[in-house]
Amino acid sequence: MKIYLDVCCLNRPFDDQVQDRVRLESEAVLSILNHSKVKGWRLLNSEVISIEISKIPDNDKRHKVTILSTMLQSHIGVDENVERRALKLENLTFKPFDALHIACAEKGKADILLTTDDDFLRKASQCKDTLKVRVENPVRWLMEVIVK
Repeated sequence: MKIYLDVCCLNRPFDDQVQDRVRLESEAVLSILNHSKVKGWRLLNSEVISIEISKIPDNDKRHKVTILSTMLQSHIGVDENVERRALKLENLTFKPFDALHIACAEKGKADILLTTDDDFLRKASQCKDTLKVRVENPVRWLMEVIVK
């Protein structure tokens, strides 16, 4: 199983945990990271993830997310094909980083791209026939996988 977690997911354990949804998503992300060790799931990393992490304005949070990202493997670089694919996705109104995450997940042949971003999830659902990777919320996806 190849899993691509976007930076929203990697940030989630360090977000304010007051809301139930944030706590559930945090637990799901941490559980996925743990399952990756136990079940041999491969967590994909990318140049886009590294760039987006570097743009986190809070130094402490950026440091924590950077440490968490060390669990990711299989670094996917951005090349002309990724850039071309991302531009096509932007034409479908995906935000630039979201388009790049999809393009990298597709290049890495991810089974799933996980995000906690509702706008990203909504857009991916509308364009699912165009995407070569499924995009899902980590809580929903983990519940589906655990039940199997």
